[in-house]
Amino acid sequence: MTTNSLHQARSVARPSRDAMLQRQPSVSQFWHQDKELFEKAWREWEEAHTHAAKLDSTLYDPKFYATVTEAWENPEAEDKVRELWTEVLPGVYEAQFFDPEKLANLRAYLDDVAHADIPLRPPYGIVLNRGGAMLDPRSEGYLAAPTFQTFYRDLMNRVMRPVSRLLFPEVTGYDTETFGFSIQWQADKDTSLRPHTDASSVTLNINLNLPGEDFSGSAVGFFDRTTGQKVDYTFKPGSAVIHRGDVPHVSQPIIKGERSNFVLWLYGEHGRIPSFGAPSRHSDPHERWTIPQPTGDTFAPF
Repeated sequence: MTTNSLHQARSVARPSRDAMLQRQPSVSQFWHQDKELFEKAWREWEEAHTHAAKLDSTLYDPKFYATVTEAWENPEAEDKVRELWTEVLPGVYEAQFFDPEKLANLRAYLDDVAHADIPLRPPYGIVLNRGGAMLDPRSEGYLAAPTFQTFYRDLMNRVMRPVSRLLFPEVTGYDTETFGFSIQWQADKDTSLRPHTDASSVTLNINLNLPGEDFSGSAVGFFDRTTGQKVDYTFKPGSAVIHRGDVPHVSQPIIKGERSNFVLWLYGEHGRIPSFGAPSRHSDPHERWTIPQPTGDTFAPF
């Protein structure tokens, strides 16, 4: 039986795409005035959606997750985590992050979310990508389903942040706050993104395509600001790239198919990030493998 908050949320009149693109004040007002209603609706949806796919540690590449788990138990073993990341350009690293054979569970969950008919804000900071959603509670209209939020917090706190501190020690202290969104590039629709840097200390970009769910085009081009060198990176199912936010990059036009990704950011309070070229700092492994206390900061880049 559909419960009250879920029914109400599904009946709410929603802002138009044009209103969102134009950032009309009424759009922000819409998300704020019904925030509690939407959060209750996601809880009720989840309670009624007992067949939803599991979101847990089995989604990760087994070797990757085993090394991360070992580092939490013994931070001196963190070099095993570092060894799994290949530097494809100075300051840009690639690794197998999710298990391609388990991604169907995550994608099934996200498909169910898309059909829940609860208002969900697309990431219109990036040309209003049609197939995406905001993931972090600091964002208007975020995906507030409790199971997803538990999975998201664990990913950010227990995986992304210590890996970021391991590969980029200078970001420690500029990584207390989390931000994330999903995107889905579709041929002939959301086709490309112009060259840019991110308002983050560190960005983690994870591909969610299933094996055999091929696409052409849509490579991400990364630029070395010192040499001008450019490297095009094409995602494989479950692979991820991680880089400092100040690394210039561009998403090439997608020609065929679709590409689905999580894009996750870390930064300091009120959006603070290290200055470009900030020197590396010494940090102890035991400092890296910790979870900072929440600050209550609600700043969101978009």
